[in-house]
Amino acid sequence: MRSFASLCRVAAAAAALALAAPTPAAEQFINVLTGGTSGVYYPLGVALGGIIGKAIPDAKTSVQATKASVENLNLLQAGRGEIAFTLGDSLSDAWKGNEEAGFKAPLKKLRGIAAIYPNYIQIVASKDSGIRTLADLKGKRVSVGAPKSGTELNARVILKAAGLEYKDLSKVEYLPFGESVELMKNRQLDATLQSAGLGVSSLRDLAISLPIVVVPIPADIVKKTNDPAYLEGTIPAKTYDGQNEDVPTATVQNYLVTHEGVSEDTVYRMTKALWTHLDQLVAAHSAAKAIKLSNALSGMPVPLHPGAAKYYKEVGVLK
Repeated sequence: MRSFASLCRVAAAAAALALAAPTPAAEQFINVLTGGTSGVYYPLGVALGGIIGKAIPDAKTSVQATKASVENLNLLQAGRGEIAFTLGDSLSDAWKGNEEAGFKAPLKKLRGIAAIYPNYIQIVASKDSGIRTLADLKGKRVSVGAPKSGTELNARVILKAAGLEYKDLSKVEYLPFGESVELMKNRQLDATLQSAGLGVSSLRDLAISLPIVVVPIPADIVKKTNDPAYLEGTIPAKTYDGQNEDVPTATVQNYLVTHEGVSEDTVYRMTKALWTHLDQLVAAHSAAKAIKLSNALSGMPVPLHPGAAKYYKEVGVLK
């Protein structure tokens, strides 16, 4: 039998070998935070998740459907996502800590990746509701988006600029895009406000199902928001079935964001993957046609992540 001292020497040698052995790297997770499945964020997020998964094969990539901007930003701050879609006004509110907008404290861990495409604030009514203008929404049944979502914050701002409040409506529903459309099909709602890219699937579905009116948001109402995040825009004729003329509206820029805890290398690789595979986002949704590298830093309300900055310096967008 081996002596006790011999056994101790063997155990000590085994321990030394174990300490010398390389520790396996912790598995890397990249969670893409999107929006409701009937919006634009979700199909773009699925495409982006696929692009990132190929660019960073050693990471486990997932795509999460959410209530969009406000929830996404709070999840990022809590470290429960690595890249997210958001509206610019929500991002600005998050950085400042606007409690009314859904942020109990300033979210100072947020970091920017890219300005992407504009959201168009699209107010669509059934033709038989009699709604033709913003003023006609008074006394009507309207869905304003999921509670405290970016869409719902847009609804508050636009209605206020038009001299309206929720109490002026006969019924307010806080529903995602798809559910709003289903209630309109069943004649349980008169109108829905949806902040999304042009040609959003929920409104295309609605326009096929019943005659619609796209309600204009005139330039003077956009100015009355007194918010630089809100810009004038146009929903081109034929965007939806039955919409035969251009319709003025308001737009808000969308952004891709991350948080300071994501490594510089990971964000660099995600940023590079985004811009070198833009065609795959366009294939996922036509809204991505508006994503331009030249506008990547336009109006960014939060500090740029060093990983994104590294890529933009490489391609000459950032000096």
